Amino acid sequence: MQTVTSDSSREETVTVRRSESADAEEIDGLISPSAQAVFGRVNVIHLLEKANLAVTLTNEKGDILGHASFFDHPIGDLVDQTQWEAFVQEHFSVGQCTPFNTLFLHLFVARPNFTTASVKEIMRAIFNAIAELEYVCLLSPHVGSLEPALDEIFEPLERVTDPGPQCLALICHRKAHYPQPIVRAARVEDHSDIIPLFDEQTNLLSISHQPFFLVALIEAEAEEHHTAVCEINGVAVGFICASADVNLKWLLGRFELSEFDGLIREQKTKHHKVPAQSDEDEHRRAAEQQEEAQPASEKSNTFCIQIFVIDKNYELRSADFIPFLFQVFPDQNFCVITVPNLSTEFPLLQNFIRVPSIPTSLPQHELYIFHRDGIRSLSVRPAVALDRSAVSALVKDLSLNESLLQDLDRYYETGCDRDAVPLQAFVAQAEAELVGIVIIKDEQDIEYIRAHYNIESFIYFSHHGYDEHAQILHFILKTTVQHFSKNFFKEVLRQARKSCLYLRIYPPYHSQENSCVHHLHYVLNCAVPVCPRRQIIYPLEELGINAPSRWLTEDQTPFALSLVSRKLTMEPKVTINTRIVLVGASDTGLAFLEVLCSCPHLRFNSLTLISTHGFPGDYNHEDAGFLSTSHAYSSRDLAQIPVRSFIRVVTGKLVGIRRKSKYVLLSSGEKVPYDHLILCTGLQYRVPCPTGVDVSQPVTNSQLHSTHSRYTGPVPSNLFTLNDLHDCMAARRWLCANFLELEDNAIVYGNNIDIYTTVETLLSLGIHGSRIHLVLLPPLPGVSSFLDSSVEKAVAMAMENAMVQIHRNCVLAQFNNGKQPDPLTSASFTTDAEPLHLQCGVFINLSNKGVDYDAFNSFNKSFLVFDGRLVINSSFRTTNSSIWAAGPLTKFSRRYYIDEWTHANFNSKEVGQDLAAMMLPLFDPTVEPAEAPPPETDRLVLLYKQAKIQGGKLPGGYHYLHVTKPSPTDLTGPKVKQLQDKAIVTGQPERGNYFCLHLDCYELVETLTCLSLKPLPVSNYLSLYMKHQQLLGQLLSCYQQGLIPDLYSFFTQSSCLAVFHDRFSDLEQELQQTLKLKDLCPPDQLKDEDSRAALRSSAVKYLSYNRNLLPMFACPGQL
Repeated sequence: MQTVTSDSSREETVTVRRSESADAEEIDGLISPSAQAVFGRVNVIHLLEKANLAVTLTNEKGDILGHASFFDHPIGDLVDQTQWEAFVQEHFSVGQCTPFNTLFLHLFVARPNFTTASVKEIMRAIFNAIAELEYVCLLSPHVGSLEPALDEIFEPLERVTDPGPQCLALICHRKAHYPQPIVRAARVEDHSDIIPLFDEQTNLLSISHQPFFLVALIEAEAEEHHTAVCEINGVAVGFICASADVNLKWLLGRFELSEFDGLIREQKTKHHKVPAQSDEDEHRRAAEQQEEAQPASEKSNTFCIQIFVIDKNYELRSADFIPFLFQVFPDQNFCVITVPNLSTEFPLLQNFIRVPSIPTSLPQHELYIFHRDGIRSLSVRPAVALDRSAVSALVKDLSLNESLLQDLDRYYETGCDRDAVPLQAFVAQAEAELVGIVIIKDEQDIEYIRAHYNIESFIYFSHHGYDEHAQILHFILKTTVQHFSKNFFKEVLRQARKSCLYLRIYPPYHSQENSCVHHLHYVLNCAVPVCPRRQIIYPLEELGINAPSRWLTEDQTPFALSLVSRKLTMEPKVTINTRIVLVGASDTGLAFLEVLCSCPHLRFNSLTLISTHGFPGDYNHEDAGFLSTSHAYSSRDLAQIPVRSFIRVVTGKLVGIRRKSKYVLLSSGEKVPYDHLILCTGLQYRVPCPTGVDVSQPVTNSQLHSTHSRYTGPVPSNLFTLNDLHDCMAARRWLCANFLELEDNAIVYGNNIDIYTTVETLLSLGIHGSRIHLVLLPPLPGVSSFLDSSVEKAVAMAMENAMVQIHRNCVLAQFNNGKQPDPLTSASFTTDAEPLHLQCGVFINLSNKGVDYDAFNSFNKSFLVFDGRLVINSSFRTTNSSIWAAGPLTKFSRRYYIDEWTHANFNSKEVGQDLAAMMLPLFDPTVEPAEAPPPETDRLVLLYKQAKIQGGKLPGGYHYLHVTKPSPTDLTGPKVKQLQDKAIVTGQPERGNYFCLHLDCYELVETLTCLSLKPLPVSNYLSLYMKHQQLLGQLLSCYQQGLIPDLYSFFTQSSCLAVFHDRFSDLEQELQQTLKLKDLCPPDQLKDEDSRAALRSSAVKYLSYNRNLLPMFACPGQL
């Protein structure tokens, strides 16, 4: 915050921040006739949307005192935005103005009496925030009278042509508002200026305990050791110490330095070849060639920054040190610096390139590198045919380089791709060397993108023309100049006359669709991830001509989307190097990653997922079968969410946690270091351990001792324990190759919904029902696979019709009669009566669900509290502050007295999102740390509200969906019976048209059960949860009047589709705010005409704005 003084000597404490769309109305009110005379007529919203940088000056109350918008081109149609540099150089004496160091003022407004103070503070702030900015120009075709405040700040540009263009031409220099720093060699007399900086910012004992250490360091100036200071107004405000003594062996053993030639330079003797004049010359040349054939000597090509400190007020000028360092180290091409993992990325590092560590190493530091090429100026221009050979050399070692060269050739030949879509190509040059290329094409599917991705979270779509959207086909920038990526994109947008660039990232199984991008993470640093939108599943036949365009409803190959817009090229991101390791690709873990990777202003560099079978998105649930689904993430969802490109995936199984050394040990022997460890392994089916009782004797279940033993013998090759889609696909392939043509039995063992979905999968593979034996464990008290008994009866009847053999209350006793279990040919079970003996060709196990044994041993040996589940507190923390846990793996500490509630009772996706929200304040500087809760709330546990969801395909070909609110495991009292008039049921389970809704006491949808022979529009039905029946077309009263014979048909009506829209919840919140009520209003409170008008107005705006997806509703002006 700064204090400014108005023209009337009134002081205000002010803040300069980036402008928001909500500021538009207040800014518009500040536009005066004099401002209009200079800047012309202005659409403020459009200006804020298109500006490269828009800043607002506010006081402590939040009132706007001033505003300025800056673009990368002059105002209006004075000159084409792509040609302004030549125009300015031709008509004015502007010195070194370039697109990289110049912005143009397009609007400045301020409150009366604060005009001078506002413009000075805004100019000071932007010069401070943008290190490369040297000039702000005001070039306007409107030759009006300049406000005195602007006249004081700007000076006229010197004209070199007469008469020249009729325009207002002014310039503002950095040096007029921000002191010009001078970098020079450090001197002993700088000691008194530098020591306070160390005292304030560092904990170096060598300096605080040895006051003359710094003096000795400065005096030790040598060829391989240099110190320098940054001086402003005669005062040293920064200090740096660099040395050519670099431990290359240590760096090479811990970081991926292959792209940087290992930081070494080969020393070769140069020889000039001359014709041999004699035999002596011939012998000498032979000796020289032999010498050249010997291995070249290697020499370090690197110097390192050992100490760096700078005044916080000038830290954005840290990069001024870099050219000086390369001057004093003329023989080195690389500058390196290492920082601790947990340190924040200070401004100096934003000019460096972060080097990833070698996966097998355990470094406690991050390595950053800057190449000498980085101090060269960069220019961007359209590609020409003469660039072809240089581009080919630049991309020769990259994958998909042939695709890039083919598109470049098409650009040269026709300017279009194979589908006649216009192409544009731009190259980046550092002096005379070509160091980068971008190829873009006009985005033809922008309406599809708008409908399927939340781009309107970042742009006002209506303020961007269709021709202003483009897709990034290829992006290559030489590694040594990757820190220029944002500047490169900024210039491409200007020269291509685009406002938005989109990068599509396809999953590995569609890698042929991907672009040639090098490096991807540098593009992602410049872009924001765009999250997918939940889609309405339309009854297209019923809607007919009222359906949305087929371009919106037809599925495309799924992809993750990132966006680069003009204003995003000047928005910094907070880089986080903290090593966050997630164990388990469960719904909880994936939701946690999705939240972290979707933060537009944060960039997590060290997110690692450890999963037994890698990233789970390679298989589709419908293709794999066997297991039920929570409908949290389909393979399409996983391809669309911005996760896979932001994380490192390690395939392996957790077998150990080393708390002291902070790494986890995997079954492969690999060590993965962490700063925060997140455990979301969930619960797994485990290989069942036979009781071992002698089944030749008459033994019943009542005679068994209740023991939970671990199976330690060899796992039979035809015994499959299914826990994820990878296991399911492996079982499916084995069955197709080894079982389908045989006559052996398939045993399915367990007692939950997964056994029924597995039976259906076996039947769908063509296995006759008589070969399938469903062996059911004794049920646990109060636990049922189906909460709706009518569904259970329909499934049982379907299996009976399919001749599936069902055996109830069975406990596994022996494999192969106690002999060698591999291969498994028979299994014996105890029952409530006679033992059961079954021949077996394949055994599918869906029993013994619990915490994985290896995971349990890891927790136990690392002294984490385990009480049947991993114990956590209400903030997801275990007994170790660096280890967090969430999901069904966990339980709350007994001190909360809430044993009936665990994370297993809630929606796992919601739990994962809350875990991420709990951790984000540790990394996000924009989030203020939460205040410590009152002591009395320390024993409270957050209960979640989203629905528990279960679905799958059941025997009989039934599609099943069950949605219900979270409920405790053991209810303390008797269950409350649902009132009959609050249950809405149509159809019958046996006929495959069963639909049941239960409403709570507030008439909100609380439970939903569907059993249908037709595929279900699951996305639509999930939207019904917790919706009031009145929003669903007076559902309850219509049902009671007999007007709804079939809920499936009812929910295909056009009137219901608006409720299925992903933004309908926003409309609900808006209506509640409009009426200033927390709950939905009863009809008698809406008799007031103003309230009804407000409701109608909001509803009409909602339908109009979302007309692309809701064209079946008539809007004003259509009738």
